[in-house]
Amino acid sequence: MHTRRTHRRTRTGSTRFRGALLAAALLATACSAGGASTSAGSPAARAVGATEAATAALTPLPQATPSELAPYYEQKLAWRDCGVPGFQCATMKAPLDYAKPGEGDVRLAVARKKATGPGKRLGSLLVNPGGPGGSAIGYLQQYAGIGYPAKVRAQYDMVAVDPRGVARSEPVECLDGPEMDAYTQTDVTPDDGGETDELVDAYKEFAEGCGADAPKLLRHVSTLEAARDMDVLRAVLGDEKLTYVGASYGTFLGATYAGLFPDRTGRLVLDGAMDPSLPARRLNLEQTEGFETAFQSFAKDCVRQSDCPLGDKNTAPDQVGKNLKSFFDDLDAKPLPAGDADGRKLTESLATTGVIAAMYDEGAWQQLRESLTSAIKEKDGAGLLILSDSYYEREADGGYSNLMFANAAVNCLDLPAAFSSPDEVRDALPEFEKASPVFGEGLAWSSLNCAYWPVKPTGEPHRIEAAGATPIVVVGTTRDPATPYRWAEALSDQLASGHLLTYEGDGHTAYGRGSTCIDSAINTYLLRGTAPEDGKRCS
Repeated sequence: MHTRRTHRRTRTGSTRFRGALLAAALLATACSAGGASTSAGSPAARAVGATEAATAALTPLPQATPSELAPYYEQKLAWRDCGVPGFQCATMKAPLDYAKPGEGDVRLAVARKKATGPGKRLGSLLVNPGGPGGSAIGYLQQYAGIGYPAKVRAQYDMVAVDPRGVARSEPVECLDGPEMDAYTQTDVTPDDGGETDELVDAYKEFAEGCGADAPKLLRHVSTLEAARDMDVLRAVLGDEKLTYVGASYGTFLGATYAGLFPDRTGRLVLDGAMDPSLPARRLNLEQTEGFETAFQSFAKDCVRQSDCPLGDKNTAPDQVGKNLKSFFDDLDAKPLPAGDADGRKLTESLATTGVIAAMYDEGAWQQLRESLTSAIKEKDGAGLLILSDSYYEREADGGYSNLMFANAAVNCLDLPAAFSSPDEVRDALPEFEKASPVFGEGLAWSSLNCAYWPVKPTGEPHRIEAAGATPIVVVGTTRDPATPYRWAEALSDQLASGHLLTYEGDGHTAYGRGSTCIDSAINTYLLRGTAPEDGKRCS
């Protein structure tokens, strides 16, 4: 999936969902999807080829907690005021290396909003918005803790933990603001050897920055380890089983938990699901197809609008794509002014990121049309630059959150790199460009970044079965750009107790996006434990 320039966000137009992203990003990392991660160090995984899905299943951990981990499982959290009304915060310790728990800790930030009542308290509901790299605490405080259905918030303590290396939990840092500005503007559609060298250098500098910042932590930010941290939190909170809602990459995290601890798995909602059985190249290719599917849906809608700058009602969707690609090519030759205080111009790479960001939520399509109109007809790149900045979480002062850094750190640890050299990317370009004439080239080159990562991957593709777990709800959206619908089908088939819930529509993820059918099915499951019928479809 992509990373780096990573594509990641979950819905561009909606701050409540800002953290749910998957991560494909143009320069970011190889695969987001949990980046599709493979569970670092998974006990039962085998290497797979670029077109072969994994058949080995993640092996559950022993039910008994090892004695050397008891101090972590028995710790008491000291809750304090967060500075956000209604929320409390605490710090939890976890072993940096679960294989060597006596050799150092990692400190994880936790937040909660206690159940509001009335009604029977059902325990804790842990939430994660995805990424990897999205702040779960930010998601909790900005949306889930105040925006989830009142009945759910009445009966559950709403809880979040920033995964290791993310946001408030010993965040991985790689580049400063000006360095990130240069990185995000790097040309990811190189036209010659010189531009290819520049792209490779950018990946190397990014990787070196991450390695210099946290050489020990970088080896221990895998999805497998983050899932084990969630089990420590479950115990510390006093819950016998984990109740969880994960979006995008959060589905991979939640599924990994179920695979490791099926006997401790309670009500799990995996929305915008990932397929953990696929290698990075396959994941990136299928995500490329997903963005093309979303773009075709946008194109059909665009030409029906009077302000579409890419065509009119007589323009075929494929031609809309050609018109956009032509615009990108013009930017490659001559970037547009964007009125940026730091002097940045709208380059091809930034414009592409801005367009992809809008694919996460059809609610952003109008904003995208307006931004494209300004750029194409008025030669003003400000609108697309704003979309790109929102995707990268660039702040007004020129700084960046650690989203992109954590995204790469997790993805590059979870799976072997999609490509090991520029030559491999060139050989794959026809396949990626067929998958998406508009985005394929850039997303293929963006899949190269993990080739230069300073830490070797610890994970491999694998299936997750979680035999013995209670029913798990897997949600897929038919025209999801970042987590293609087929991934939800695959994950629900792998899980022994998976129940597939389908949203027939656009955008990334489905819960809380306006479908009464989807929301009702998930709310009933969370509150009563009754899973929707496997195969249920909503629109």
